[in-house]
Amino acid sequence: MKTETFNLNTSRGATTAHVARPDNDATAAVILIHEWWGINDHMRDVAGRYANEGYLCIAPDLYRGRVAKNTEEAAKLMHDLAIEDGLETIRETIAEAKRAYNVQKIGITGYCMGGTFALRAACELSELAAAAPFYGDIPEEKVLKQLQVPTLFIAGKRDAWINPEKVNQLIEAARKYDLPVEVVSYDADHAFFNDTRPEVYDPAAAADAWRRVLDLFRKRLAIAVPTGA
Repeated sequence: MKTETFNLNTSRGATTAHVARPDNDATAAVILIHEWWGINDHMRDVAGRYANEGYLCIAPDLYRGRVAKNTEEAAKLMHDLAIEDGLETIRETIAEAKRAYNVQKIGITGYCMGGTFALRAACELSELAAAAPFYGDIPEEKVLKQLQVPTLFIAGKRDAWINPEKVNQLIEAARKYDLPVEVVSYDADHAFFNDTRPEVYDPAAAADAWRRVLDLFRKRLAIAVPTGA
């Protein structure tokens, strides 16, 4: 696995993306959208996990270099980030992935705030082949009903933010509009995938969710399973 950084330009200012590359040339990419903390060591580690599975993984920095030191900073950074700003950065990331790496298919995933953007991107960006948002907020119905990208939505039943009521809104919209969405809810808290936060990390739920996401991406992004995986 190799890591590098590339530059992105948007109408709201320049930023960068962290890139994790498998040892062999990848034909598929996963866009990884960070939590409300920003691009930290945990996000770089997750990007590396995708690279080890054979994907080019690109994690755009929606905060343009800022990383929160505590929940107060994280909340401010998240609330100051407009949906349109984040989506533009994701669009530029997709375009650069195609130009610089010649990838054929692109999926998207994200956690917490990143899950919000991953789901929203799946509703609005036709270039995506699959989406796997983790405990992100649910967009309004007029946006959600546009969803055509096969999507696996991961939730925690003990999540006080993306609570079961919000998740049920997604389930009901999926039924109403026949959306390509599968929802999996674990008996776990918000951010249960984050193994740097022992107060919420759930190893069993995280492992099962990871397996399901890889199954989705292998099916929709059509790459070979790495030897020994």
